[in-house]
Amino acid sequence: MENQEEWVKKLLEEDEAFRKTYKAHKDYENQIGRLEKKPHLSAEETVEKNRLKKLKLALKDEMEKIISVRRAKS
Repeated sequence: MENQEEWVKKLLEEDEAFRKTYKAHKDYENQIGRLEKKPHLSAEETVEKNRLKKLKLALKDEMEKIISVRRAKS
């Protein structure tokens, strides 16, 4: 039985849609990280950080769904 990390690695190699979702998730993570490093965020930056977090979470949910479907098929 493969664990979550192994499934991610496998899907990154085999599934273009998963790869794109994963890359977008990492991009959002990096953008959030840059905002969180700032000592003070403007109101606009706070709104943007929250927006990015929601988008990142939606992509994580999408990746989990893809993994779940692939697990069920194997």
